[in-house]
Amino acid sequence: MKTDAQSFTVIVALGDNRNMRKRILSSQNRTRGRAEPGWLDLEKIASVEVTSEDPHFPIESVFNSEDGPGWRASQKGAQQIRIIFDQPLSVHRIQLRFLEPELERMQEFRVGWSSVDGGPTKEIVRQQWNFSPTGSTSEVEEYEVSLDKVAVLELAITPDVTFREAPATLAAWRVA
Repeated sequence: MKTDAQSFTVIVALGDNRNMRKRILSSQNRTRGRAEPGWLDLEKIASVEVTSEDPHFPIESVFNSEDGPGWRASQKGAQQIRIIFDQPLSVHRIQLRFLEPELERMQEFRVGWSSVDGGPTKEIVRQQWNFSPTGSTSEVEEYEVSLDKVAVLELAITPDVTFREAPATLAAWRVA
């Protein structure tokens, strides 16, 4: 994926003097803890791109093994998160956890992958979920996959397919 002068790279200091590399992309260019056993330590082997980010809910918190604040977009509407691996690798399991305790909304997300950064994305799954403060406030999805030479994993979120008034959120994203 090409970046323009409006995107920039931020190195975020995490606990234990570790860093997660990330880039916050402009809307015109959309495109701290240790990893739990069995899951990849993405802080060491990948960088992440995100279309927007609320500074109180940074993207790196979704990759921590501890319960953190999760990620929240700084803008309403569709958002994209991309994990870009330093070296292509095999992926066998993907876990996503979404939390929405406050708003009633229907969310759609799509997970895809590519063997080349900037190459065509192949869809793994597309799914919708209804959140309700008086009913379902969380969604956990785990997918068994058999993907070789993965260079990029991509998560596209439409947080509210009906009213488009909600910011996108993600509590956790694990990869094995």
